[in-house]
Amino acid sequence: MKAVDNREHERPRIHVTDKRGAPREKVPPREGDDLEAADADRVAKDVDEAAKLAEERMDQLLRLKADFENYRKRVIREQTDLVERASLRIVEKLFPILDDLDRALKAAHGDEAIVRGIEIVKKQLHDVLEAEGLERVEAQGPFDPHEHEAVSSVPGNVAEPTVLEVVRPGYKLKGKTVRPALVHVTVPEATPERSGGAERPREGTE
Repeated sequence: MKAVDNREHERPRIHVTDKRGAPREKVPPREGDDLEAADADRVAKDVDEAAKLAEERMDQLLRLKADFENYRKRVIREQTDLVERASLRIVEKLFPILDDLDRALKAAHGDEAIVRGIEIVKKQLHDVLEAEGLERVEAQGPFDPHEHEAVSSVPGNVAEPTVLEVVRPGYKLKGKTVRPALVHVTVPEATPERSGGAERPREGTE
């Protein structure tokens, strides 16, 4: 009877080593990883530079826009002033004609046909000038040194200087007084207090 070799039926033994506590080996970086990191740094740097450049260009654009807006406003203001000065020169040349029409109306008092003709001409001229912004200065009530020019004054029973009579009408052009109205003025009557007279004694004094 042959002897049985038990080694043929033995299973191969697997040796397991517990490496959980052992330090791990460092894996050296690959050459491709270095290239990717360098590319990422370069891209980030390019993005930062592009953002800074865009911010600078935006600031330049905003300054340019503000400068252009100021230039546009200045040109409009200069053109407006030029038109207003030209209008003022023309209107000032027409003031004597307006005054003559007023005198003609007073001189023609009683002749209805002449008065009517002068009034028609005067109204047509006033309508044209009013369309350009001309208006008469209000010459009633309190005296306004910005709109009135006094040629004489008389004392009267008033609390403040008041227009008594209009000698020559005044005019405004687009809200600005271009010729003050010549007026006679009534001023408050002089009193001891206003003229610097003796002071009244104070209460409680002898």
